[in-house]
Amino acid sequence: MHRLIRHGAAVLVVGVLTAGVSWGTLAQERQVPDSAAEIKLSFAPIVKRVAPAVVNVHASRMVRRSPFFEDPFFRHFFGDHGFGAPERREQRSLGSGVIIDPQGIIVTNHHVIENASEIKVTLADRREFDCEVILQDERTDLAVLRIKDTNGSTLPYLKFADSDGVEVGDLVLAIGDPFGVGQTVTSGIVSALARTEVGISDYQFFIQTDAAINPGNSGGALIDMDGRLVGINTAIFSRSGGSNGIGFAIPSNMVQVVARSAESGGFVRLPWVGVRFQDVTPDIAEGLGLDRPRGALVVNVLDDSPGARAGLATGDLITTIDDVAIDDPSSLNYRLATKGIGGAARIGVIRAGRNYVATLQLAAAPETTPRDEVEIAGVSPLTGARVFNLSPAVAEELAYSGNPDGVIIHRIVAGTAAERAGLARGDVVLEVNGIRIDTTRTLERVCSERLRFWHVAIERDGQVIRTQFRS
Repeated sequence: MHRLIRHGAAVLVVGVLTAGVSWGTLAQERQVPDSAAEIKLSFAPIVKRVAPAVVNVHASRMVRRSPFFEDPFFRHFFGDHGFGAPERREQRSLGSGVIIDPQGIIVTNHHVIENASEIKVTLADRREFDCEVILQDERTDLAVLRIKDTNGSTLPYLKFADSDGVEVGDLVLAIGDPFGVGQTVTSGIVSALARTEVGISDYQFFIQTDAAINPGNSGGALIDMDGRLVGINTAIFSRSGGSNGIGFAIPSNMVQVVARSAESGGFVRLPWVGVRFQDVTPDIAEGLGLDRPRGALVVNVLDDSPGARAGLATGDLITTIDDVAIDDPSSLNYRLATKGIGGAARIGVIRAGRNYVATLQLAAAPETTPRDEVEIAGVSPLTGARVFNLSPAVAEELAYSGNPDGVIIHRIVAGTAAERAGLARGDVVLEVNGIRIDTTRTLERVCSERLRFWHVAIERDGQVIRTQFRS
């Protein structure tokens, strides 16, 4: 059985240097080696130039002891061995990162530093620095760090490239710290582009490479022949947990969106359409008279949303964004996200067999209802849940595709009743003890009571779950 593992590595797009030809010329004129002398050429010059900007990321976090330790049944069969262990213990993880600014701004994967209480980075020259998180975005699986004190040093860094210029067959190098053995370089090619059926993040649109990528390399760099950043590697597809030659990188155009967001406000704001899409299956394609499955099918349009103002309606098929073909909803979301807020996009639409072009304004999702964050206290099963009032803006941030109304959990505090109850980020609280939950203050008031039994209804992944808890 295959497993998808988030252990991406740094990747460098490079070419073969021929006599008298500059790196810049090769960026436009790709060619394969045609002599034994060319095959013997080394990647060492470009590795020496870019490797100092790839760092190792060390994240420490406190994790809670397994709830099995509190179960009398578990104790009966396995004894008390380990039951005197501390309630919480430190867990450490290793990853990679890329310096994108000489003042110490670093991009890595969100899953590398998620819930970390302490983050350090180690440079290729063995210097070590403490870091702080200035942005983390679960939807894109990206995070931006800042070195707290560079001691006056100007650090090596990488500039961004246009990842849309990458082509299948480009040579690549992977730089990272596999298994914690130290910085390592491997080579391969770009195997595929626009991979969307990967299941890593909400904005799926990945560069695939066969350069050897192993655990410990998440957050590394994808570099072109001019030493510019093309992507951040995130995962591998593997049977055993090691490299099988299928790795995935987040394109640099998406990385730039997140990096700019870190500069401007500390969270990622992406264009909001207010439309729910679905994939086009072979049966749907046949019914629409298409020669093959393609595009994103509109299944719902919210009133007074950018999609509604663009004239979109249920049953429309989106086929292009600014004349770039759209294969599925993931590629549509990626194309809109990398355009950013402001301006407009031309969207190609098929409606009832006829083609037309609509104009979509690229605006951020509005916070129509103040989120009014509340952390639930008391003795209810929701104690420790941090909740927001839903709005289009909150729904967009938490990747919630339902009706943007009500109360949603955006975080669960570790070690609390909400964690033990199995509640999760993105759960929408519908009812507690028969009372409809319309705002965070309603939920706070209901959960302030002291009861023996609690009846809770939540919505998760479009399904309503009703359960009962003892206090």
